[in-house]
Amino acid sequence: MNVVFRAARCVTGGAEVPACVRVRDGRIVAVEPIDAPVGDARVVDLAPDEVLLPGLVDTHVHVNDPGRADWEGFPTATRAAAAGGVTTIVDMPLNSLPPTTDLRALEIKRSAAHGRVHVDVGFWGGAVPGNAGELAALHAAGVFGFKCFLLDSGVEEFGHLDPTELVEHLRVTAGLGALMIAHAEDPGEIDRAPVADGRAYQGFLASRPRAAEDTAIAGLIAAARETGARAHVVHLSSSDSLAAIAAAPGVSAETCPHYLTFAAEDVPDGATEFKCCPPIREADNRERLWRGLADGVIGLVVSDHSPCTPELKRFDTGDFGAAWGGIASLQLGLAAVWTGARARGHGLVDVARWMAAAPADLVGLRRKGAIEPGHDADLCVLAPDEEFTVDAATLHHRNPVTAYHGTRLSGVVRSTWLRGVEVTGEPCGELLERGNA
Repeated sequence: MNVVFRAARCVTGGAEVPACVRVRDGRIVAVEPIDAPVGDARVVDLAPDEVLLPGLVDTHVHVNDPGRADWEGFPTATRAAAAGGVTTIVDMPLNSLPPTTDLRALEIKRSAAHGRVHVDVGFWGGAVPGNAGELAALHAAGVFGFKCFLLDSGVEEFGHLDPTELVEHLRVTAGLGALMIAHAEDPGEIDRAPVADGRAYQGFLASRPRAAEDTAIAGLIAAARETGARAHVVHLSSSDSLAAIAAAPGVSAETCPHYLTFAAEDVPDGATEFKCCPPIREADNRERLWRGLADGVIGLVVSDHSPCTPELKRFDTGDFGAAWGGIASLQLGLAAVWTGARARGHGLVDVARWMAAAPADLVGLRRKGAIEPGHDADLCVLAPDEEFTVDAATLHHRNPVTAYHGTRLSGVVRSTWLRGVEVTGEPCGELLERGNA
């Protein structure tokens, strides 16, 4: 099918310009002046208040399916992704049962996703104690890299790597040319911190100090240097680690919309929908994360969509110590980041780089993340000036729980297109493998 998208505002080639985007058989074949002849192609004319963006790539999503599909699942997660302008996700290896730590588990995960996804889906492998010998097979089977924890993950079936095990696994990933991504908090620093219990957010914040992140990140950098491995810090929360990351070749970092949107001073006591690990920190820390993003030390923004059932958030007690930690935001990331970005003088070109091009580059998705000839025609039609107030009950997430409930945001996704076809009610996504997408 031949389709032409005509937009007075199109983010392409590092600029926002009027453009005619020509699509054939699901791929972009040309980006031309807006008045280029369209021939007999189907024409999609964007409204004057709309901008054509590349479909977002979210490389940090916990779908939890199979095994904990009551927390989320492939149909709901990917429908939420599409509603938020996300056309590709990469699913984390934990919180599903079994975790994706060997080839059999990967096959189970793919079977659970097959025919049930509204956007394209890839998979991370897991790096846990005792499975260094499984990594080569997972790599050959097409996972996009490996996720490890440097402290208790919160689920017993996905153990964390101690410093010796981290080096062992990094030697393997270095030999494979694979990426290791790490949840970097130091268990010793956590053990020395106050114990989180009760309704006070400040008590929870004190239980996950910046020093826990900073120490673990320093250890990860040292291990990557020793082994020659590529390493990536997920969900960076502590701005104190920016200098260390900037000085570490081969080590990259991401942050998340909630760290760029919220501030610890504003989190109400008992509001466990805001609990995540590492935690949302103070407003001055948030602004330093924005500067790290602007400076390129933080390369990308991804959701860390980590939902659960309402019961696990312990709304009955508001106890931060007992509640599950994770923020559901897959459908809202673009609006949240755009709202914060425009307030700080950034444009949609920046947002597209942080949320589409850079995540695609991180995992080697060569045909994703940009409106360029040869790329998949994965597109997002955004009304950047339209505002809305988040109502958790209207989101496509499996459970109506999000820290963004009641937040006023800018940027409404009017439509999302996967390989030139509008994502509507039927699953149309594909399962991706590293090297084939």
